[in-house]
Amino acid sequence: MSETINPEPRTLRAPFFVRGELVEGDAVRHTSRDLGADFVTPALDLDKVITPRSELPPLLDVKLSEIIEFLVETGDALDLDRNPYMQECLDLLAATNPLPRRVVENLYRTAPHLLTRESLESMVKANFANPEALDGWVTRVDKLGNRGHLRAFPPRMVHMLAGNAPAGSIASIAQGAVVKAINLFKMPSSDPFTTVAVLRTMADIDRTHPVVQSMSAIYWEGGDEAVERTIYRPQFFDRIVAWGGGPAIMNVIKYLGPGIQLISFDPKSSISMIGREVFESDDTVADVAERVAADTTIFNQEACLASRFVFIEGERDQVEGFCAALAERLAVDRPFASAVAPPLPTDTRDEIEVMAAMDDVKIWGSFDGRGLVILSEDRPVDFHPTNKTSNVVLVPSLENAVRYVNVATQTIGIYPWHRKTELRDRLASAGGQRVCRVGTANMHVPGGPHDAMYALQRFVHWMGDDDIESEAALVTGDSHWTT
Repeated sequence: MSETINPEPRTLRAPFFVRGELVEGDAVRHTSRDLGADFVTPALDLDKVITPRSELPPLLDVKLSEIIEFLVETGDALDLDRNPYMQECLDLLAATNPLPRRVVENLYRTAPHLLTRESLESMVKANFANPEALDGWVTRVDKLGNRGHLRAFPPRMVHMLAGNAPAGSIASIAQGAVVKAINLFKMPSSDPFTTVAVLRTMADIDRTHPVVQSMSAIYWEGGDEAVERTIYRPQFFDRIVAWGGGPAIMNVIKYLGPGIQLISFDPKSSISMIGREVFESDDTVADVAERVAADTTIFNQEACLASRFVFIEGERDQVEGFCAALAERLAVDRPFASAVAPPLPTDTRDEIEVMAAMDDVKIWGSFDGRGLVILSEDRPVDFHPTNKTSNVVLVPSLENAVRYVNVATQTIGIYPWHRKTELRDRLASAGGQRVCRVGTANMHVPGGPHDAMYALQRFVHWMGDDDIESEAALVTGDSHWTT
């Protein structure tokens, strides 16, 4: 009788990409943060990934229009049905990323839309009053005839990419390209594959293109001082663009100093605010519960813009009916969420069960990842709802709920729509960063700000050149621009 031998597990290989060249190897073994899978990478050669300041940025004299043309061509080439690199990533991410394969596939199919001409041009126009400053020096003249020249000079940037949204690197690559930066992408352990796949696609189009020559993607374990105390220096980089959790951001902060700036897309939490108008009819309750569920389950609630708290006006019995309807809709399979997410951590489950036993909260749904609704009165729970969990908070008024908004509140979905206008100034004053119609948290008007800023303005190195011809020169505020 033959003995059954279990095959050796597949070795996950995560190559690097350095300015047009694929770097392969298995010198270093790492472990993914979320699923604990091992993957191997080449040894990191810092001399190759750091561009000396004596070398001008490859994109310096490339017209923005040419960069956009190349990005549009890349977007077309990222078609999942035709792109072998992205297809391979789908299989690899099953071992390192908590999102289901189907959700990742949908992300891969939609993310290249960021590389359409309309999207790219909207992003540039929204960020720059005069986009010609990206292509060269523009001139302003004051009433005394003094001339000031200005250029949005290409920065040198480290991008700490987020791991909760595979294909998010496509947006970072586009941003780095349009500001003509020298870019070093630090890939996350939950997705050390996608960025390289995108850059390999670019290299297949034209390996020598200045966009490709401006891009490198590598991995090191966050907090590795041997790497970070070398890379995070102003003689090498101007900006650190960080997408990540609190510990990752705090780790970067210790390296900051004169000449190197942090642009942080730090951890955020999003909410929904529902007025008593929702109870005008059963159909309205059903519709709004569906919309809140859609906002709550984005990337199985991994995304910053996924709703975690629902502040709602109404009578207790009405709100309990809404909670029941919401719990049912949380269990639905969606393009960017699965019907069953990973179950809640044991410690969170234990805390909720104790609260329910003490009548502090009432719950609907289940702890198995199909969705859970927790009803509390007047104040939210103390923990951070995850894994398709919604804390519905009964409040006397939505104005009362504003006190729970702060600088970590990113997206606020509101029903009915007209109450957005009533609340948005107070929400902004409290620190909130975006309001939208409930149910549209994952939809955006092109060219809008992100995390309360137009980031590309902060990416570039603004360089001035002043020609002072009059000793009476004053900053008058009525200069005009020429090109």
